[in-house]
Amino acid sequence: MTYLELVNKVLIRLREDTVLSVNENEYSRLVGEFVNDAHSQVQDAYDWSMLRTTITATTQQGIFNYILTGSGSKSEMLNVINDTANYTMDYRTQHWFDDRYLNNDITYGAPRYYTFNGVDDNGDTTIDVYPAPDGAYNIRFNLVLRNALLNNDSDVVRVPTLPVVHLAHAMATRERGESGAQSTPELLYTAERTLADAIALDATRHPEELEFVAR
Repeated sequence: MTYLELVNKVLIRLREDTVLSVNENEYSRLVGEFVNDAHSQVQDAYDWSMLRTTITATTQQGIFNYILTGSGSKSEMLNVINDTANYTMDYRTQHWFDDRYLNNDITYGAPRYYTFNGVDDNGDTTIDVYPAPDGAYNIRFNLVLRNALLNNDSDVVRVPTLPVVHLAHAMATRERGESGAQSTPELLYTAERTLADAIALDATRHPEELEFVAR
């Protein structure tokens, strides 16, 4: 569903005329802000299957810092795999990396460890790997990639849209103080229930993540 379609669904619930563009008038722009806020909250509520993707980086000899282009600053790492050496890489702290690179002679080889090292000027996540690569290795970063703000009418929302609509409707109702016979607490409760149902349904795709395994 697109950004414009979501805005119109909220407008219908508010008994307002639908629009041909989110920026068509002042009120549709306001509803667009509520949709964006609701969209962000729903995205952040769970590691949705539809937001999971893989970014691949190919190492260069001696270079240990890599930018995950397009990852943004809201991405969440699930796991990292050295696809060339055929093993899953382990996370280590920045302190651990500083000790290896600053207090010891640099070791070269197939990367086995990774850590986060801030973001670049575009807001994309940067990653350090260790040992420093001794050649070209394909590193697969499996992550949850949360979208930026919705801007264009045609921007597509990939998370479940019903919770977004209900939450944006509740926000809009709270702002203007009424919506027929439904109160804002009732609308928020509906939004929360809809979100919980969507999470429960999506969680069945990854049942292993709901199991606790002692190590």
